Amino acid sequence: MKPSKTSKQWMQEHVSDPWVRKAKAEGYRSRAAFKLTEIDHKDKLLHKGQVVVELGAAPGSWTQIVARKVLPGGCVIALDLLPFEPIPGVEFIQGDFAEDAILAELGQRLNNRPVDLVLSDIAPNISGIATIDQGRMLHLAELALDFADQHLRPGGNMLIKLFQGAGFMEYRKAMQALFASVQTRKPEASRDRSAEVYLLGLRRNSVN
Repeated sequence: MKPSKTSKQWMQEHVSDPWVRKAKAEGYRSRAAFKLTEIDHKDKLLHKGQVVVELGAAPGSWTQIVARKVLPGGCVIALDLLPFEPIPGVEFIQGDFAEDAILAELGQRLNNRPVDLVLSDIAPNISGIATIDQGRMLHLAELALDFADQHLRPGGNMLIKLFQGAGFMEYRKAMQALFASVQTRKPEASRDRSAEVYLLGLRRNSVN
């Protein structure tokens, strides 16, 4: 099938993207590595010995950074629907985060250990229809927040990608009920035209 004009434009932009070239030069699996690097530099999220759960981990550029920062001595569990090239010391679960069986396996892997940090760069398959994509994104985000509510230790943090649009402010309010502070982050490596932003929940409130 002949490539569409849109796909050709995306490929041309991708190949010429300085962040893509920088990622290849530094051995990262994707340009997304620099989004987490910038946020971590500012907010000091990652430390040796932490228990970290990463949702939407493939291809693993965030995981590369997390493993380097928290291992040895910590625990990193990464999850994605797509295959994942192994990273030493990282436990990987391949499956749909929206399925109860996968959530149960994730809970078993944690083995009652409280989580220090939840990272979510998870996103749905994009249909191109904004209302549908936003609804799917919010559904995954709500599942991630529910997971954080159940497993994040008091004082723990959460970083999650969202699309700005319908339901965004309501989701932010839900995070504010769980964390002492909720901040918005738009890393330099995020494309300007992209609707993605990251919400950072700091210091999970004590569990009653």
